[in-house]
Amino acid sequence: MQTDVNYDKDFHKWSQKQTKLLREGKLDKADIEHIAEEIDSMGKSEKRELVSRLTVLLLHLLKWEYQPGKRSKSRLFSIEEQRDMIIDHLEDNPSLKINMDESRAKAYKYARRKAENETGLDKETFPEDCPYSFEEAMGMDVKF
Repeated sequence: MQTDVNYDKDFHKWSQKQTKLLREGKLDKADIEHIAEEIDSMGKSEKRELVSRLTVLLLHLLKWEYQPGKRSKSRLFSIEEQRDMIIDHLEDNPSLKINMDESRAKAYKYARRKAENETGLDKETFPEDCPYSFEEAMGMDVKF
């Protein structure tokens, strides 16, 4: 690893330098250790993004189901928006579908806690395990 740009001091400049070295095939001069670390981090970030989107979707589905008097076009829009964004994210990262049950379970844990906080309802009001399969969450007939 021979590089005159410090990874810790100027990440942007470092990344530009590494991109140039890789495109030029100069692997012997590239900072392979940090490049591998960044690629691994990007993969984890994509998974976190999916869990985050699923959390918002599941939260709004719980609110929709358990607070029917507070249904609104805004909440419906949020449900539809999250579904669209999840579809787009999975089209860009199809391998995330492999561990969907794990991601959905993690997202539901967060959504359940948020639902308790945002609705004022007891946590026990909401099922302990996610009541929606991925397919149901993505395609439930939710109308205003």
